[in-house]
Amino acid sequence: MIPLLLWILSTHFPWRGAQGEQEAMAAVLFVLASITDGLDGYLARKRAQITTMGMLLDPIADKIMVTGALIALVAYNPQVVKVWIVVVIMGREFLISGLRSIASSEGFTIQASDLGKLKTVTQIVAVVSAILAHRWYQWEFGVLVIPVNWIAIAAMYFTALVSVISGIDYFVGFWKQIDHASKDRRKAFVLGRRKSPSISS
Repeated sequence: MIPLLLWILSTHFPWRGAQGEQEAMAAVLFVLASITDGLDGYLARKRAQITTMGMLLDPIADKIMVTGALIALVAYNPQVVKVWIVVVIMGREFLISGLRSIASSEGFTIQASDLGKLKTVTQIVAVVSAILAHRWYQWEFGVLVIPVNWIAIAAMYFTALVSVISGIDYFVGFWKQIDHASKDRRKAFVLGRRKSPSISS
C-alpha cells in the first residue's frame, strides 16, 4: 500500500479533481493500511503464528508507512506538515530502532508502553487530517463546523510532543534495563573470579 499511497499524494496522480477525490483516496488508503498493520499482529498473536520474519518486517513496514506519508506531506501540504516535525518524528523512530537492536543483543526486550501506543494513534490522526486539510479548510454540517485545518495542525504538533515524550520514556526504560544487565554481568564476573582456583608460583 505504501507505493500506492505515495503515488496518490504525488503530482503524477491523474485523478486530481476539485471534489477532493485525491485526498479522500489517500486518507482511506492510509486508514486501511493502519488497520491491517494492527490486525496482522493481533492475528499472529491470537493464532500463535509469530515468526522471526514477521517480527522483523512488521515494525519496518509501520515506520516506512508513517515516515513515507509524512515526507510526502511535506511537499503535498507544507502549511500543515513542517519539516522539523517530520525530523523529530523520524529521529524518534531511529532512536527506538537503535535501542531495540542494542537491547536484543544484550538479551532483553522492552515492551511497548501506553505512550508508544498513543504515539501511533496520534500519528494516524495527524497524517489523515493533514491529507484532508490539503483540500478542505473546514467541514460544515448545518450549525456543526469541523475545522479540518486546525485539527491537522494541532494533531501534528501533538504528535511531535508525544513522540519526544515517548522516546524519552523508552530511553529511560532501556537505560534501567541495560544498567541492571551490566550490574548482573559485573556481579557474575566477580563471583566467577572468587570461585576460580588461584595458581601459586
